[in-house]
Amino acid sequence: MAGGAVDQEGDDVPDSERILIIGAGPCGLGCARTLDALGHRDWMILEAGTEVGGLAGSVVDPAGFTWDHGGHVVFSHYGEFDRLLEETLGEDVERHERVSYVRFGDGWVPYPFQNNLHRLPPEVALECVMGLIDAKGSPTDDDFASWVRARFGEGIARHFLEPYNRKVWVADLADLSSNWMAERVPEIDVTRALNSIIRQQDDVAWGPNSRFSFPARGGTGEIYRRAGGGLLDRIRLRAEVVAVDAVAKQVVLGDGERVDYGALVTTMPLDLLVARLVDAPDEVRTAAKDLVHTSVTIVGLGYEAPLDARLSWAYFPQHDVPFYRATNFGGYAAANVPGGDTGRYSSWMTEIAHRPGTDPPDDLEHKVDAALRDSGLVPGDAPIASVYRRLLPYAYPVPTRGRDDALAVIQPWLGAQGIRSRGRFGAWRYELGNMDHAVKMGVDVAREVLLGEPEVAWS
Repeated sequence: MAGGAVDQEGDDVPDSERILIIGAGPCGLGCARTLDALGHRDWMILEAGTEVGGLAGSVVDPAGFTWDHGGHVVFSHYGEFDRLLEETLGEDVERHERVSYVRFGDGWVPYPFQNNLHRLPPEVALECVMGLIDAKGSPTDDDFASWVRARFGEGIARHFLEPYNRKVWVADLADLSSNWMAERVPEIDVTRALNSIIRQQDDVAWGPNSRFSFPARGGTGEIYRRAGGGLLDRIRLRAEVVAVDAVAKQVVLGDGERVDYGALVTTMPLDLLVARLVDAPDEVRTAAKDLVHTSVTIVGLGYEAPLDARLSWAYFPQHDVPFYRATNFGGYAAANVPGGDTGRYSSWMTEIAHRPGTDPPDDLEHKVDAALRDSGLVPGDAPIASVYRRLLPYAYPVPTRGRDDALAVIQPWLGAQGIRSRGRFGAWRYELGNMDHAVKMGVDVAREVLLGEPEVAWS
């Protein structure tokens, strides 16, 4: 392939014009679709996997249950993502109002936990409210542990925010920064907390995903299967990039093939990209060592038990429950269970975070099943119809206190070499980790490369 490309019309196109995209996930496909819409035909996606979608992909197991690669819901901050959904799904969507709870003791507290303290035992509710009253409001340091205590007080921190976030991040919360929250952690004032307790009313409408959509069939991956359907002539699957030569403007594939480019947009994990750079300076390689991520094991269990659609998903801060979140996946779309028969089948998808390179126990599925039954989400006598397990080696980029300093070294150097690293793991910014963020970054970087327009989401 080195030395020239041929577009669909058969005209030779100089390598200097080729835009090479690494990764066919939401960001890579958003970039490719935008390049096409702008009339630039000389682009190519290299995807290491066997299908498009990346972390937003879905699979159907042998029993006929559909599973996502993680707990996705479809909501949007950006018109570009809205248009993608309209173009790909049309009316093939299910629309939902979020019904989400936090498991507390033997009961349930509506999400957000801190907005619904009236559901707690009186002595715990009092502790949480008194903690809010005593909270200083502004942390004395910029770490997440200090931020939680300063904003919410000891009660809410101890009973929910600290144990839950330790499960998600598999990290000491003092090692995390506090500048990633934005709409991720709902704040609350004392007046609102007291109002909830006195009126004994649930306060559940917070957040951008209080209403969400989901593909009527095919899982989240259906969005990207359709988005990439008309582009497959320029998407190469099973094409793993093992080296990037920024000087020669070439990438090397696993089979030794060299592919030239004029501009490179990469969505591969940023630490892997740095490791595969042929000639990165020492300071860039050193900075990449400060990038931390989690792995997640997905365990999905299908049951021969009628669907209970009253719950969207639930959070579990308890240390003796293996998963941090359980999603009522059959409730998202009937087609997620065999034959769409929700009168016979239901399915629960759970997420278990762990450090990269470590594996959960072999009997994890048994522990997940037991916890689902103990919580009452699954009837005690429901037969198991399917078991699905998948490891996501890269699940979430962790917003450590050293992350921004590392990015301030890596990203400018990459930019100076004509390399744009975007997407959930390309940008390595958890606060830009949703699908709509990734698509928007792809759209923006395409317009930046071709038209010189400033990027919005990433910058």
